[in-house]
Amino acid sequence: MKWRVLLMLSLLSGFLLAMNTMRTAPREVKSIQAHFHSAAERQFYAHHMRFTWGPGQYFLRAARCEGCHGHDTTGLAGYTHDSVDVNLFDAWESSMMALSAKDPLWRAKVSQEIMTDTAHALALQTKCTSCHAPMGHYTALFNGASSYTINDLVQDSVGLDGVSCLGCHMIGPSVGTTFSGNIPYDTTRKEYGPFQNPLQGPMQLYVGLTPTYSTHMDNSKLCSPCHTLITNTVDLSGNLTGGTFVEQATYHEWQNSASAGDNFYCQRCHMPQAPDSIVIANQHLNLPPRFPFNMHKFMGGNTFMLQLIKQNKSALGVGARDINFDSTIARTYFNLQQHTLQVDLTLDSLHTDTAYFHLKLYNLAGHKFPSGYPSRRAVVQFIVKNDAQDTVFQSGVYHSNYEVAHLTGPWEPHHDIINRPDQAQIYEMIMGDVNGNRTTVLERAATCLKDNRLPPEGFFTSFYNYDTVKIVGDAAGDHDFNRYPNGDEGGGQDVVHYHVPVTGLQGNLSAHAFVYYQAVPSSWLNEMFALNSPAIDTFRTMFLAADRSPVLVGSDSLTVLHVQVPELHQSVLNVWPTLSSNGWVHLQVDHQDFIREVSIYEVSGKLVAIDHFPGGQPQADFLLPEAAGTYLIEVQLRGRKETRKVVRQ
Repeated sequence: MKWRVLLMLSLLSGFLLAMNTMRTAPREVKSIQAHFHSAAERQFYAHHMRFTWGPGQYFLRAARCEGCHGHDTTGLAGYTHDSVDVNLFDAWESSMMALSAKDPLWRAKVSQEIMTDTAHALALQTKCTSCHAPMGHYTALFNGASSYTINDLVQDSVGLDGVSCLGCHMIGPSVGTTFSGNIPYDTTRKEYGPFQNPLQGPMQLYVGLTPTYSTHMDNSKLCSPCHTLITNTVDLSGNLTGGTFVEQATYHEWQNSASAGDNFYCQRCHMPQAPDSIVIANQHLNLPPRFPFNMHKFMGGNTFMLQLIKQNKSALGVGARDINFDSTIARTYFNLQQHTLQVDLTLDSLHTDTAYFHLKLYNLAGHKFPSGYPSRRAVVQFIVKNDAQDTVFQSGVYHSNYEVAHLTGPWEPHHDIINRPDQAQIYEMIMGDVNGNRTTVLERAATCLKDNRLPPEGFFTSFYNYDTVKIVGDAAGDHDFNRYPNGDEGGGQDVVHYHVPVTGLQGNLSAHAFVYYQAVPSSWLNEMFALNSPAIDTFRTMFLAADRSPVLVGSDSLTVLHVQVPELHQSVLNVWPTLSSNGWVHLQVDHQDFIREVSIYEVSGKLVAIDHFPGGQPQADFLLPEAAGTYLIEVQLRGRKETRKVVRQ
């Protein structure tokens, strides 16, 4: 009989705690509470967590959520089974989401835009704050304002919270159909979450919100309003042209990927799941643990800005603790270096005059790499050294200011073949103004001059939203860009061919490929740093004092490659005439070999023609392009490739 009484008392105690409303509880419950929370803590919850909504108030700062969803001094809530603290507030406060309204690059960029076109200053600031300070922005608009500026923001504690808790958790289920900062907020004081049957009483009491389950909270469409941004275009006089420009379309890139087809949502990478079920609020003893629990680190790839902001916390008014910054930066490095890119370097053939390599880069992300803000780029560095470790060939190396050396022109074209040190493979998006000249002023962007960023696997030019995520420039004609090995589209990879001159070299060589990521290259800032304003001057000082080293994303190496000519009697490739007046060229190999594929390239590396011979044949006739000039003929033989130079007169 005694055990039944104890069981009933235990169940009653648990029920009372789950329905906790901070009213005076029976003595037995108080004693259990006191074991987990001190009298001072309970007094804080009772007197400071209660909230009354004022007129015109739609959002709360994250500090209002910290009491329940921050660090639990008892070590019970917000902890994994291995006692790792994964509480929501600490994870968020050092993320770029939390820092979005205080980001000094963003502030400087807004300043540049409105200095370039002062007539659109209000519209520009209002558009920019819709994503970087959405709670302040929408509070102003909901209360009848027609604009929300930087001056409004710096005096608004809600706006300065950046993208905090309710900036996401008040987005309504209709999300996924509006973009460019048009966020469908639900103003009925619901707080949406991904877990079914949420305990509603405490949150209703403390902050006046009703926790509500909705599937959209664990879906990529939650990210869509800000991570596809289309801007209006102006000419160089500041006049609207009626045209638009896709500044970024990360959500649309994800839609056009295998990840979308597999229902692998943004949250899975950028808010990785904890290995255990987690109790998500720290003052409710009977709250069931939740699984899967997505940690709120929000890591992407911007280690540079995280480090710069940490270094300038006081000047920027950032209160996040260093230990949380360090954790976010470490996780961001891990994301970049483990979940972004696979790099494979292969030797095709090695002769006395040329070494032929191909470098395969496979995109592991569920969107383009790089993605997002158009300053971001990835640079491929390729270096060949001899036995004495002297460099015999290099491409994509950096100057001391971390700009790529030896390049000429306003931007570097996409390459399929690289055979000179003044060529480098750079994956990036380049914006052009109404005259077709490169620009970094977003409002002047009228056309895309280059977009060879690596597409995700499952990316197709026939997909319905391809107009927002186009491949632009020479990459569109590259026969192994976004192709599977069998030539089918959607491979999410690129193959770069390196033809390295080795005439006169003896002994062993080693080849090394590195892929570096830069969130903010110096060259992107040249236009902005030509101007002066408090925001630009502040960021310039911080930028020049920052560590601007590119981040190594992936690498591969080959060693002990011996320079040696294959015995000529095994296979002879004859190409004639090498100086053709009518464009026809004849290729022939001896009876021991076969021609399987012939590709013709301009000397710049651009592929202009290709033909396949699946069964192989000993000879072939090939017609060069009509334009006179020098061409490279690459012939795929049995197990290797050989290249010859020919000229059409």
